[in-house]
Amino acid sequence: MSSQDIPEENLPAEQDTEHGAVAVADEENPFADPGLPPHEHRVQDIDERAAKRSERTVAMLFTVSMLATLGFIASYVTIPNDRSIYVFPIGHLSAMNFALGLTLGVALFAIGAGAVHWARTLMSDVEVADERHPIEAPPEVKAKVLADFQEGAKESQLGRRTLIRNTMFGALALVPLSGLFLLRDLGPLPGTKLRHTMWRKGRLIVNMNTNQPMRPSDVAVGSLTFAKPEGLEETNEDFQKEIAKAALMLVRLQPENIKDKKELEWSHEGIVAYSKICTHVGCPISLYEQQTHHVLCPCHQSTFDLSDGARVIFGPAGHALPQLRIGVNADGYLEALGDFEEPVGPAFWERG
Repeated sequence: MSSQDIPEENLPAEQDTEHGAVAVADEENPFADPGLPPHEHRVQDIDERAAKRSERTVAMLFTVSMLATLGFIASYVTIPNDRSIYVFPIGHLSAMNFALGLTLGVALFAIGAGAVHWARTLMSDVEVADERHPIEAPPEVKAKVLADFQEGAKESQLGRRTLIRNTMFGALALVPLSGLFLLRDLGPLPGTKLRHTMWRKGRLIVNMNTNQPMRPSDVAVGSLTFAKPEGLEETNEDFQKEIAKAALMLVRLQPENIKDKKELEWSHEGIVAYSKICTHVGCPISLYEQQTHHVLCPCHQSTFDLSDGARVIFGPAGHALPQLRIGVNADGYLEALGDFEEPVGPAFWERG
């Protein structure tokens, strides 16, 4: 908008002259201060209609920020964490991560863009030169700072532009909710899913290597066999999550070598079934010593005695391996007689 389009009564009465003052160099002062160029008024300074347009633009940006923050929260609550989408030309991405990044980026960008537009179009842009002063602040300087602050608050038009003020406060109040919702997973929201696995009464025990149901004759004395629940296949979408809880190891001991009464009752013909997941940090146990009946976790050397309830005899593990009660069905195949009675793997704080 040019000055010809602005009503005459809105034009400034006189041009700023002090900004155009230029000192003249002479022999005593060859590097005179050239001064500041004449101040040019912006359209918003002299046309209230233009100022209103800028105000609405800033308010719109703050409103977009609020909507984006609400979109962030809605995305976090409603989008499954295992869902993926295709974004050209990047490829397949996590739908939740994409939505969270997009909405949070828009929320922060809109606040910043609104603040910049507010400062460039509505706040005072008059350049003020001030002399340097000592670090200590005498009373007159403090009074001047307070006066400048009050003048700046007045020139920001925060009190006058209520639409900007209210939408800015709304945007700034909602953005922290993004961080608050990110703390959600630090609470007990997993519920009871850490306490349960795929093992159920009557579910067959399947050999991990052959993918075939197991008979008692398949487990030799002194051997270590790894197994999984029937129906859990590597092609399943949730295979990794389920096998991390349901992985099983079978060892056949002589019944007279089993010291723990409960372990003997839950075994079948000396075959005992224990969780393969170490109770320290969840590493898979893979080493077995036939003579001592000890199993060793290769990560931090936690050692468990499978002839005595899989109790910890060495290492940092905090408790024994959970045992699975097993039996044989009518077809002669090994099956589970229920789920583990306690959570598998490392302890967690809400574990009761």
